[in-house]
Amino acid sequence: MAYILVLYYSRYGSTAEMARQIARGVEEIQGMEACLRTVPAVSATCEAVASPVPSEGPPYVTLDDLRNCAGLALGSPTRFGNMSAALKHFIDGTSPLWLSGALAGKPAGVFTSTASMHGGQETTLTSMMLPLLHHGMLLMGLPYAESDLLHTTSGGTPYGPSHLAGPDSDRPLGDTEKRLCRALGRRLAVTASKLL
Repeated sequence: MAYILVLYYSRYGSTAEMARQIARGVEEIQGMEACLRTVPAVSATCEAVASPVPSEGPPYVTLDDLRNCAGLALGSPTRFGNMSAALKHFIDGTSPLWLSGALAGKPAGVFTSTASMHGGQETTLTSMMLPLLHHGMLLMGLPYAESDLLHTTSGGTPYGPSHLAGPDSDRPLGDTEKRLCRALGRRLAVTASKLL
């Protein structure tokens, strides 16, 4: 069965919960599955050696997971207005897919979580879009037909779902944020099913 790869890095759990909500949206579309994957953390002093199987959560992503997906949702917490080093490290290793054009023409969307309302949600989302454009993916955001975008007081942008986690990264996803995550999942799944 065709699947949307929901690939993310999460340190405190908010981005992981967003990924689960996006996966729920994907699986609302008949004939599409969600495949949750994560990446290992990296060390500030040297490359971390991670166990091949995480102690909890979904498995680590492989290039084959990415190569074989029908679409991609890519998520990261904000790190000074940019994606996390862990996610960037994985993306920097996708050159074989770029050289073969394996991702060209597949739909993709992005999502993020920040500690503060103006903590770089939109710049983080656009930072994740740049390598996807280089891969030739078809970027999808959230249209204002998703009326939650007009009324949100926490996360949510036309560039993709976002979440306001709070300064202690302990604020749970609100209903609006959950609905916007599921909306992205549905959009990716519907678009991918039309392109298959």
